[in-house]
Order: sequence, then structure tokens, then C-alpha cells
Amino acid sequence: MYRYDEFDAAFVADRVAQFGDQVRRRLSGELTEDQFRIHRLMNGVYLQLHAYMLRIAVPYGTLSPRQMRKLAFIARRYDRGYGHFTTRQNLQFNWPALKDVPEILGHLAEVEMHAIQTSGNCIRNVTADHFAGAAADEIEDPRPWAEILRQWSSIHPEFTFLPRKFKLALTGAPKDRAAIQVHDIGLHLVKNEKGETGFVVYVGGGQGRTPMVAKKIRDFLPAADLLAYVTAIVRVYNLEGRRDNKFKARIKILVHEKGLEPMRLAVEKEFAELGAEGAALTLPRAEVERIRAYFAMPALVTRPARSEALMERRARDAKFAAFVDHNVSPHKIAGHGVVTISLKGIGEIPGDATAEQMEAVADLSERFGNDEIRVSHEQNLVLPHVALDDLPAVYDELARHGLATPNAGLVSDIIACPGMDYCSLATARSIPVAQRISERFGDPARAGDIGAMKIKISGCINACGHHHVGNIGILGLERKGVETYQITLGGSGDETCAVGDITGPGFSYEDVVDAVETVVDTYIGLRADKSEDFLTAFRRVGMAPFKKALYDRDKGADI
Repeated sequence: MYRYDEFDAAFVADRVAQFGDQVRRRLSGELTEDQFRIHRLMNGVYLQLHAYMLRIAVPYGTLSPRQMRKLAFIARRYDRGYGHFTTRQNLQFNWPALKDVPEILGHLAEVEMHAIQTSGNCIRNVTADHFAGAAADEIEDPRPWAEILRQWSSIHPEFTFLPRKFKLALTGAPKDRAAIQVHDIGLHLVKNEKGETGFVVYVGGGQGRTPMVAKKIRDFLPAADLLAYVTAIVRVYNLEGRRDNKFKARIKILVHEKGLEPMRLAVEKEFAELGAEGAALTLPRAEVERIRAYFAMPALVTRPARSEALMERRARDAKFAAFVDHNVSPHKIAGHGVVTISLKGIGEIPGDATAEQMEAVADLSERFGNDEIRVSHEQNLVLPHVALDDLPAVYDELARHGLATPNAGLVSDIIACPGMDYCSLATARSIPVAQRISERFGDPARAGDIGAMKIKISGCINACGHHHVGNIGILGLERKGVETYQITLGGSGDETCAVGDITGPGFSYEDVVDAVETVVDTYIGLRADKSEDFLTAFRRVGMAPFKKALYDRDKGADI
């Protein structure tokens, strides 16, 4: 894990002091809310429906136990005893008092954390595969490159005021667990035929009111050119991106209106013209290796691939067996696994964790997880390095804290934005819909029979719940004063990225869960066999049978 150097520490401390003075002036009335807005957004402070909200950066989703304990401390002392993990691998506190925010930022600085660039028209928190450095299918750990991008982008003088917010994501495995094709820039780490490290570069992805899958702009970018090439892309966007209409200001609109080939030519021209500046941005091997050393694999001892302790417990404990089946993924070191901690207990709020639960995860990380914790963009936590022999003990401790739900990747592992419970932009509720769907499909046997399924819910067209790329996506809208829920099918945020298709007229709040159940039952009735997951079946048969089932029902359609 990266450690701040003297510059990092001084930089964050200075920002805390600056914001403390800005808050003082706001509270004294020297600054109006309009004048204060730009200052608070640059420090991750939003004005939500009921209160201020503080969004804390978790770069590439990596946390230490010490940092997690500090988040728990803040939740207990300054908030309402919990935090909310987001789809950008950040953490939000929904109820801090503005007067306390500078003090909170001071506490964060003590453990090398901050809230800089978690909002505003800048390069946001850089995200990455939450299994990075551990996954058995990984080509190379993308986190050193994510850290390089974090350092490059932090308060970049040229890119502090972009046309709109700008998001980067990286993955280092064939299986895309970072949704890189719905980001402004997506970077897929690969090796060429010579064994050299480089990136497939995607540009122009995004969701919101105009969802678009990113376009491939480079088949292979040598790793040493990463900063120079990303600089070229962001420069083209900064110069040509629309500033007259915020709804058309994202780079996806520029790519769409300009065309991929003209966009590619503009980026390559800017890349070639960087000259001496481009040479200065070329990454020296020694610096890359220095940063890579911070992300070295822990000194794990290779163990037998078959754990007798695990097999014995599995044979007599069906709940533990389900947890292993769904929440433990293959590790690159024999005898170990990657453990997903679901923050989607049946009927609970997706992504929320109490202070006590955060502390429990910190304890487990120290005892069994080699001092590493990850936040996934799917609003779960991850212990990336756990010995299979230790899984029974890990499971028991998770269960004691309500964190052992065996549903990772299943129908109740739902992504949901805060919706109208918190967000001033929301037009419908998200959280209660997610809770009701979770309860409807809460039976483990039924969820296991349904298999892999990603349901994602947004409470407005901004798509913070990633509904566009849900296998089943739900968008809450307000129509004539009534909540209406539009359903999309066939979306995917992985390497086969696709935007879902709208089924038709929306459903009322009362009927939307029944509609989801109709979709699920239709899938079960038409799948080739139990091995055919929902997305595969949908792509085989298309929308027609689902649409017929939904709108032939006696109840349901709110036309």
C-alpha cells in the first residue's frame, strides 16, 4: 500500500487548514452558500436533501486496517454510527455538521486520507479492480499505475476546472471487474507479444442521461507513455469539450459528436506535439519500480490447494458452504482465497456499514488478511489475501457482525444509489426498492437457483446506481407527481459491456418488485439449463419474451 511522502503530508495538511478557514467564514456569514459552494465541492462536501454530506476518497479501493478504524471512529463521533460505501470505491458520511468537517479532515490526514477531488469538475478518485494484486486471472496488478495517475492528477493545474467531472478506471485481468468501458478513460493492462506491459485504452464511456460504452482508441500503449497519452486525451477534452451545456459537457459527447477516428487523430497529434513536456511525462523505470514496491504481494506461504479445515466445515455447515461458493474467489497463491464481504444483508441498505462492522473488518484484516482491505465498485468490502485454512474463523467472525450473507454476485447483491432518502437530485426512492427486492429473493436456495444476476437501481437519470449496465436495471423517475420505475434488461459492466434495453412503460412503486420477479421467473422458464446465466439467456432470446411476460400481466404496467 502506498505511503505518503513529505510532499503528500504537507499538501493534505495545508488543504485542511485552508478549508477550515473557509468553513469559519461560511459559518460567520462572510461567505454565502453560493460563494462557499466551490470551496466545499473541492473538499468533497455536498449539500444533500437533509444535511451536508462528506465524500472521502479511497484511491483504487485500497484501505489499511488503521484507515478503516479511523473511518469507524468518525462514523461514531461525528455521524450517526455508520458510513456508506459507493460505486466509486469511496465512503460517504451523510450527516456531518459543517462545523465538524475541518476536524474530520484533520483526523483523516492522520491516516493518509482526504476528500480532495471527490467532487467538482476535475479528475475524480481513480478506481481499479477490487481483486487487484490477488486475483488468479490477473496479468499484472494495476494499482501501481492507478497510484501514478492519482499523483499526476491531484490538483493538476491544467485540469482543475474541466468541462465536467472526469473518471478513470483500470483493470489488470481479462475479466473486467472495474467497469472500465463506462468511464471517461478506461485502461486495460495487457502484455504484448514481446511480454512488454502496456494498456488498451478506451475513451468516452459513461452513464447518466446519455449512456455510452467507451470506444477503443489505442490497441497497445506502452506503459512508459501512460501519463503523456492520458494528458493528451484530457487536453483535447479540455479544449474541445462543450462548456455551454452541462448535459453535453462529458467527453462521451465529444467522442460521439467528433467521431472516433477524428478523436483518435486529435489525441495522437496532441500526444506527438507534447515534445519536451511529453518526455518529462515518460515514466522512468526506477520510479515505476519504486511505486510498485508499495504494492508487493504479502509474504504468503504456499499451502495445499485443498484445505482440510475448510472441507470438514463445509460438509457439516450449509451456510458456510454457500459462503465459500459465492463469496470466495480464486487467489493467485495456492491455498488462499479472495473473500468478498457483502454489505447487502437481506433487507438492509446496500453499501452501508456500521462503525462496529468497520472495526470488525479491520480486526479480521489484521488477524487473517495481511493488513489489506478493498472497497469494490459494487459497494462491498474485500479481504484479498486469506488462507483457506482460516476461512471458518473468518466466516464465524463475519457472521457475528452480520456480514456473512452468502450472496456476492447473486440477485440480492444489489447496487443502489441513496435516492430520495438523501439526494436532492433524486426523483424517486432507490433504497426501499432494493430492500424489497432483497427480501423477495432472500431465500438462499432460490437465490442459488437463479444464479449470477446483477440488479442495479438509480433514483434519477444521473445513474449513480449504474442501472444502465445492470442485467436488470431500474431507473426511478417522477411522472405527474408519482414515482415510476423504468426497467432495462441486458446491461453489463464487464468486458462484454453493454447498455440495457428499456422494456417499455414504467411500473409503480407498488408494482416494480413484482415486475422484477416476472423477469426472473421468465428467465428461469426459458434458460437452456441451470448453467446458462441471465445475461447469456437474454442475449440468446432477446427482449420479446420478457416484454410479453411483463405487459401481458393483469397487473403492473403504469402506462
